[in-house]
Amino acid sequence: MRVLSLFDGMSCGMVALGRAGIPVEKYVAYEIESNAIKISEKNYPQIEHCGDVKTADFTQYRGFDLLIGGSPCQSLSIVQAKTRQNLNGKSKLFFEFVRAFEEMKPKYFLFENVASMNDECKQVISNCFGCTPILIDSADFSAQQRQRYYWTNIPITNWIPSKQVLKDIMLSNVPTKYFYNCSFDMPDMSKQVCTKLHIKGHDILKRVLNPNYKCHTLTMCMGGNTQKKVLDNGIPRKLTPIEYERLQTLPDNYTDGVSDTARYTMLGNGWTVDVIAHILKSILSEE
Repeated sequence: MRVLSLFDGMSCGMVALGRAGIPVEKYVAYEIESNAIKISEKNYPQIEHCGDVKTADFTQYRGFDLLIGGSPCQSLSIVQAKTRQNLNGKSKLFFEFVRAFEEMKPKYFLFENVASMNDECKQVISNCFGCTPILIDSADFSAQQRQRYYWTNIPITNWIPSKQVLKDIMLSNVPTKYFYNCSFDMPDMSKQVCTKLHIKGHDILKRVLNPNYKCHTLTMCMGGNTQKKVLDNGIPRKLTPIEYERLQTLPDNYTDGVSDTARYTMLGNGWTVDVIAHILKSILSEE
């Protein structure tokens, strides 16, 4: 399998291909974020990195079997509801994926993006690929709620939803630096958000999750109090980078080698590997 991956990040696509049992002859990646490239090279030194998609001549990849990618979603996401510019903002890089799709004419393709985009954007993307998206929630494959649209010409088979919850991926003996030393509301273990921290900032920063429930969607975070939080034996703490990896169904310490802030950021931007692997494995039955 010869693969072209755009907006490759830390090469979750390569992890998914391996998990799906698909042999990879060549994997070419376009990515510009230095920490993501560092993690990709650490785990897969054989990947060919090519830099910025905007400078690419995709005709050189004609004959490749698979095109994959998920362009930056910031301009489409409901998280940026006040400022989102839809396909005219940073997310206009989507059209570089379309250019690759048209120039290289892959046998298979897979494009991923947020489910919170408006109907107009969804229709534009669907028109470009000639198909409608499949909505998949990562909660069916992991302990994380993460709804995403997937446009693909790969037949997607049914799956058995995962019952995994936060407590199933939590570490024991977590370092004290991840715990909060502040007051918080009386926990209500009947709710997904079981308590809130008494700290300054937006309400979302104060939320502490019940370990008996799924985790909220991981997002890009820049340190401070932006990481997801969980009640651990009655005490609130931040989820660790390894727990973020597990929520994205990556191997433990896959992102080790950069700062915690960089790890949280790339994991929030990344793919849930088991979702991608489930989609890709159908290629085997097509060949």
